[in-house]
Amino acid sequence: MKGEPSVAARIAESAREEVGISQITVAEIEFGLHCLPASKRRTQLRGQWAAIGSELLRLSWDDRVSRAFGEQKARLERSGDRISDFDLAVAAHAIALDLVVVTADRGFERVGVRRENWLA
Repeated sequence: MKGEPSVAARIAESAREEVGISQITVAEIEFGLHCLPASKRRTQLRGQWAAIGSELLRLSWDDRVSRAFGEQKARLERSGDRISDFDLAVAAHAIALDLVVVTADRGFERVGVRRENWLA
């Protein structure tokens, strides 16, 4: 969404079935767009999201993902090491489907998710 050339290049060089997006991330993006005041910036981001989002596979949320979410949330609650439910849901999705999360956020490593930073 920020137009990072390194991210755009990685997506372009990847097969379409190799890059997907969690419905949780879709929800986060929609939330962020709805929070922005009416502006050229919001219109620009909506256009970028429409172009990018239509190219990305949506990952299915099933019982495996729900189990992984419940297990990880309970583990984190017991240890007092919480992360946001949105981030935990994305992490659970990756754990259940044995996927890599592409993010610069190192917090995902606390949940044991394989992470790649395409900005580095």
